[in-house]
Amino acid sequence: MHSLPGRDVPLRVVLVDDSATVRAILRRALEAAGVAVVGVAGDGLEALEVIARERPDVVTLDVEMPRMDGLATLGRLMAECPVPVVMVSTLTSEGAEATIRALELGAVDFIEKPSFASLAGDGVPGIVERLANAARARPAPAAEPPLRVLTARGPVAWQRRVVVIGASTGGPQTLKQVVAAFPEDFGAPVVIVQHMPPGFTRSLAERLASLGPLPCAEAEPGMPLLPGQIMLAAGGHHLEFDDRSRAVLSEAPPEHGVRPAVNVTLESVSALPRARPLAVILTGMGRDGVRGARLVRRAGGTVLAQDEATSIVYGMPRSVVEAGLADEVVALGDVAPAIVRHASRRAAAPDRDVA
Repeated sequence: MHSLPGRDVPLRVVLVDDSATVRAILRRALEAAGVAVVGVAGDGLEALEVIARERPDVVTLDVEMPRMDGLATLGRLMAECPVPVVMVSTLTSEGAEATIRALELGAVDFIEKPSFASLAGDGVPGIVERLANAARARPAPAAEPPLRVLTARGPVAWQRRVVVIGASTGGPQTLKQVVAAFPEDFGAPVVIVQHMPPGFTRSLAERLASLGPLPCAEAEPGMPLLPGQIMLAAGGHHLEFDDRSRAVLSEAPPEHGVRPAVNVTLESVSALPRARPLAVILTGMGRDGVRGARLVRRAGGTVLAQDEATSIVYGMPRSVVEAGLADEVVALGDVAPAIVRHASRRAAAPDRDVA
């Protein structure tokens, strides 16, 4: 039996896919792994009825379906019956774009459309783990909180700081709000490390570029850190920087099971001359960011962590806070203003000695 912590009942799942064959095979595979499939649906309208009746722990949701597609269904769910949703995505450019949009709308995570071979073999435990992790999340409400950005009167003198933002589960929805709140004249380089596999980060970079005033691009080898520009770590590669502050994409082993890892990027940025990194650890599962935050503190930098109340998954920021490494714990609506404050010359840099 696969259950959530503190519960003696199986994980309860509703499967939504327009293919009866996929539903049947996935159901058999999950039930064999100890998951309780409490309902299935072949389209969005049927899904809304089944989910409202069964109140599952988590839902798998396909994108392309008759009558009501996955994105429309997700929007209705977040507004009427918030529940953790894991999208089932295809590895195509259209599939990646739809996945990023779904994550913005409130989906907690996504899995690549499983093949029949994976459902009969080693792929099932990984799917079950993703569903169980998603079930621990708190879906964000459809209504977004107002964004508040600190703006300075007159020209701002930006410090020579490198901002590194790390996120995992719930990240795209959270990053959307942070990036959209940057002022147009923001003058520090920004690096974002979002746990995401290859094939999806380019779509995420394009989406973030369209939402905020700063240009955003997926990292490529040799790409320089530039003030007022956002570089997004490429899926499947660690993002590091050489002594000229140019991007290096690495296929070194995953850290904490992920690549790109926030720790690797923070370690590299902390070693840059006069970088004084500003680390921002947002929503996500696990402990990635703790080692990097410690290195940032040792380099004379600053660490911000998202608070529990506004985190979709309070894992990564919790680990940083409990390790005593957060200089500030801030709500989502205050993340961008805090970054602006610390990146301007008005922010003091307290002396510290971190063991």
